[in-house]
Amino acid sequence: MKLFKTLLLSLFTVCFLKANAQDTNETEKLSLNSGTIDNQFEYVIRRSNSWQEYKTVKKTWLYTLKAHTIDSLNAVHKELDDTQAIVAKQAKEIEGLKENLSNTEIELNNTIAEKDSMQLFGMQITKPNYSLILWSIIGVLTALFLLFVYKFKNSNAITKQAKKSLAETEEEFEEHRRVALEREQKVRRQLQDEINKQKNA
Repeated sequence: MKLFKTLLLSLFTVCFLKANAQDTNETEKLSLNSGTIDNQFEYVIRRSNSWQEYKTVKKTWLYTLKAHTIDSLNAVHKELDDTQAIVAKQAKEIEGLKENLSNTEIELNNTIAEKDSMQLFGMQITKPNYSLILWSIIGVLTALFLLFVYKFKNSNAITKQAKKSLAETEEEFEEHRRVALEREQKVRRQLQDEINKQKNA
């Protein structure tokens, strides 16, 4: 019976040490100064001290986490500004293409109005060949126009996604800040209650 108890105690000790080593390895992979914001939050949560169902967090960790979150938000803002600049540039290019297309159509109408002889680059060519060349130019310009419209829509979708991501990140940050504040207030209240109990005792 004594041998069984010793074996059981040894097995329990090995399991406890293995679980503790695994938890230590996972915590070592997390860092407050590198990785994603999610990993940094996980680091703070895991490394914080527990008191009942609450966590006590070092202020320096919160300030560091806040700075990293603000840096991430600033990066999203910069990406959004860059995307908006690209969209504005592409809109300007599309306007230029529309104007070019309009000018080409005017030229085509003037050419169709001419009767027999047509001259292009100083050469006389037949009406069907002339029309073919002009329609080829219009086709290329239309293809370019459609390409820029596609790019514009694509950039617009990216901008909307960036705004949505920014809004979600801000909402998550506000929620985390609110929860942290509530936790801190609860801990303070409980600490004050304990101090009052100690004084009354």
